[in-house]
Amino acid sequence: MKILKFLVFAVFFAFGAARAENLIVYFSDSGNTERVANTIYELVGGDVARIVSVMPYPKSQTDKTYVAKREQESGARPEYEDLGVNVADYDLIFLGYPIWWGGMPMVVYTFLENNNFDGKVIVPFATYGTSGLGNSVEEIKRVAPGATVTEGFGMPGKETTKDYTKVLAEWLSDVVVTEWLNKTSGNAE
Repeated sequence: MKILKFLVFAVFFAFGAARAENLIVYFSDSGNTERVANTIYELVGGDVARIVSVMPYPKSQTDKTYVAKREQESGARPEYEDLGVNVADYDLIFLGYPIWWGGMPMVVYTFLENNNFDGKVIVPFATYGTSGLGNSVEEIKRVAPGATVTEGFGMPGKETTKDYTKVLAEWLSDVVVTEWLNKTSGNAE
């Protein structure tokens, strides 16, 4: 495992994503996405910031589902607390979120719309119940058109209590090597 972590870090270093240039920002309600964010931090380092909705979501899964669905239907943009970091200071941004009703929580849209991602690389990761990544990667590309958005990583939330480090490290290596090759050959999106 130490060799795998070294390889991931070496790839990130070659990409120019030295530890201080990485931002891992995530929204997590149940803790599943937070576990993945922490594993990414262990693999690549950087700064970590959590998106916290000003209005907390209900604890009951049924009530939370109802609120999330209403937010999607109305196109709500819930406010979030100050992140404590300036997104403009980072070149590589790992963006994590759960999938609710086939898409990102609306507070993640607020985050994307409140920041300028021109020239940034966004690396999406998500946890879900049954829907996979849904249309979230395409939505990030739509909402942050100036960013390069990589292939996303998704896993069932219930799997976050198991050891998935190897799978995550392999995905990170693939994503970053591909992005680095695109950037150095002039093929970046």
